[in-house]
Amino acid sequence: MTNSQSHALTAVGPSNVAFIGDYLPRRCGIATFTADLYKSFTTFNPNSSAMVVAVNDLEEGYDYPEEVRYEFYQHDLSSYRKAAEFLNAMNVEVVCLQHEYGIYGGTAGNYILTLLRSLNMPVITTFHTVLKNPDKDQLMTLKSIADVSARVVVMSEKGKQFLRDIYEIPEDKIDLIPHGIPDMPFVDPHFHKDRFGIEGKQVLLTFGLLSPNKGIENVIKALPKIVNQFSNVVYIVLGATHPNLVREHGEVYRDSLKQLASECGVSNNVLFYNQFVDHESLLEFLGAADIYITPYLNPAQITSGTLSYAFGVGKAVVSTPYWHAEELLADGRGVLVPFGDSEAIANEIINLLSDEPLRHAMRKRGYMMGREMIWERVMELYGQSFTAARYQPIAGLESLVPYLDGTAPDSNGGSSYQLPPIRLDHLYRLSDSTGIIQHARYHLPHYEEGYCTDDNARALILTIMLAELGVTERRIGELEDTYAAFLNYACSDNQRQFRNFMSYDRRWLEEVGSDDSTGRAIWALGTCIGRSSNKNLVMWAIPILHRTLQSVVEMQSPRSWAFALLGICEYQKRFSNDRKAKALQQQLIEKMKMRFADSATEDWPWFEHYLVYDNAVLPQALLRCGEVLGCEELIEIGLRSLNWLMKEQTAEGGHFQPIGSNGFYTKGAERAYYDQQPLEAQSTIAACMTAYRVTKETRWISEALQVFKWFTGYNDFGLSIYDQQTGGCRDGLQIDRVNKNQGAESTLSYLLALTELHLMQKHISETEPANSAFSMMV
Repeated sequence: MTNSQSHALTAVGPSNVAFIGDYLPRRCGIATFTADLYKSFTTFNPNSSAMVVAVNDLEEGYDYPEEVRYEFYQHDLSSYRKAAEFLNAMNVEVVCLQHEYGIYGGTAGNYILTLLRSLNMPVITTFHTVLKNPDKDQLMTLKSIADVSARVVVMSEKGKQFLRDIYEIPEDKIDLIPHGIPDMPFVDPHFHKDRFGIEGKQVLLTFGLLSPNKGIENVIKALPKIVNQFSNVVYIVLGATHPNLVREHGEVYRDSLKQLASECGVSNNVLFYNQFVDHESLLEFLGAADIYITPYLNPAQITSGTLSYAFGVGKAVVSTPYWHAEELLADGRGVLVPFGDSEAIANEIINLLSDEPLRHAMRKRGYMMGREMIWERVMELYGQSFTAARYQPIAGLESLVPYLDGTAPDSNGGSSYQLPPIRLDHLYRLSDSTGIIQHARYHLPHYEEGYCTDDNARALILTIMLAELGVTERRIGELEDTYAAFLNYACSDNQRQFRNFMSYDRRWLEEVGSDDSTGRAIWALGTCIGRSSNKNLVMWAIPILHRTLQSVVEMQSPRSWAFALLGICEYQKRFSNDRKAKALQQQLIEKMKMRFADSATEDWPWFEHYLVYDNAVLPQALLRCGEVLGCEELIEIGLRSLNWLMKEQTAEGGHFQPIGSNGFYTKGAERAYYDQQPLEAQSTIAACMTAYRVTKETRWISEALQVFKWFTGYNDFGLSIYDQQTGGCRDGLQIDRVNKNQGAESTLSYLLALTELHLMQKHISETEPANSAFSMMV
């Protein structure tokens, strides 16, 4: 996108978000984080319809709260597929995945890829562990998760560096969002100490699930020296033993710590709270602490939620230099001590307890930085990530479609893009016993502006395509007759053309409609004859097409010629040797060729000196005729003009950018960028699919999918034109917003484009099983 067309992202973030991870009451740091993330999202988005999908480490699961709508067992691969089906069925807008190697099944947790690759919506993945030296399986799992994720989140600069340099994830795909913390006031620790009966004590605190890698024994060994100078010191070890450790070894580790405290003569100075604390209790413990300690033994820890909590609420911190601590505690925001060095721990704690101004200055520096880590701010950042994920290219699509040079992607690398399901809710809403209502106010039919032949012709073509696809809803068959009856009435016996506009009280507002409306009606009639399995519909359409076809030759609109040519090509599927139809077809082809010869130049290979509306139908008509007649000249003109049109309608960022209807584009003048219409996307997709059928070049499938993404947010504003809530399509992009009305032309354009892609998928799977490229994409 050029600077002149760049726009700030103005979309409101999604409300229907699903959070995947382990979840409380499961005792796990990720479970706590997922719960905090969900709670924060719903707190700051009170009208949201968020949910949680929980992964279980026990087959029987847990007694979850009501926000957990679905659960699956980590070692049951089929349950991952079913979870994806559930999320797709719930019309979730965005999935937010919490990733840790140990909580998902398979090699290095790769079962989660089965779920992710089956989703229809974008995924944002938060990586809680990013290893510096991953093994092959760990590397491939994380890279594959990143491939199918629209955005990835890490909580530290070190994590971002690793993702970029080790895992080769593009930097512009990575969001740095700190670990969220509660918004706690900067309070005097003495305020909370009476809650635990430790008034007048100097309190040291470590909290988190207890396990040997936490290094707590090194703090206990440091206590004798500390107590020698500050006899009122108490060290609180807060947290239940890790459930996996309890299952395998019971409380052996906790008992060994108690024994060590006894041997060091500091049993009275160490308080063990063997409990998994709730949010409120945790804040009280933190409030009572003078110094927080993380004496971990391993430098390879990219994120520590416990450190984030303590640091962010204004605690003086002593820590070993694992990665997250190095980053958070830099610039005097805490003290780092060597790994396993009890002497250094003792010296630094004594120094902080002796120098109150130093301790409080450290607290204040941490607290001030922590204001950027409170959940409200963190949710703003997640909201931006959610929004960006929805309005950027569909996650992973570029690695799935054939590349523009025709090469196919690695069959082992990446996930498959799935076309959205076809929803007909809004088609039904706009249609009544007369036909389809022309306009809408938001999603509601605007009866005052009645009906038109253009839209009923499009709607009739759609019903025939849906029948081809195997859609068997009874109402589709009924609407097919309704739309046909409208065209029947539009073409009066004494006219060779169609009327177009009808009021809601069924009064025609003109004797003869536009040339284009007649052309579109002929296209619909030809489609009935050539593609419908309804013999009655075929018999009805034949005489009307014969009566009206001659009139198009006398028209001056190249679009009416193109529509009629497409109708003739459809008609010829059933009656290929109708000499009159062939003669009229040839006359229209000559008109198109002459128009191209008169207007086309090397840098403007087009049929007119301007680009206006429904542009792609012109090259599509010649490509289709070239295909039917085996004429290379027509195919060459069609491909040359379509290639040029695609370049003109592709923004610098690679997304579809159709010619705007607010001024169009005259050769030598400035093009209009708005209003961008769904009709342009639909006609361009249809033209690309015709180009693929003619050339068998898979790049045209890639082009068509790229255009289709315009409907779902890959456009100038990053806003979805398609409305998932109603099943309708908004009326386009205006200069500063999306037109929220969902009229017939826009909705039919979306449905025709989507149905065309589904039909191509079906055709290739049935006739070209060896060519799996498109099947991989959709």
